[in-house]
Amino acid sequence: MGDVVNLKRFKKRAERHQSAQQAEANRTRFGRTKSERSMDERRADRASELLDQHLLDQQRIDGEDAS
Repeated sequence: MGDVVNLKRFKKRAERHQSAQQAEANRTRFGRTKSERSMDERRADRASELLDQHLLDQQRIDGEDAS
């Protein structure tokens, strides 16, 4: 015969395992320091500024014809 398995214990173990996996995914996804977030924000701002500097004139931004 097979071993007797306590289903409550088995379910609790499975829930803990699932919870641990979800916690690990959240740590990877959201676990960044304030300095990392601010550095990414500065990089994005800088890239946006550089892109804006390469536009020919303000009228093209507004969608109007230059002539």
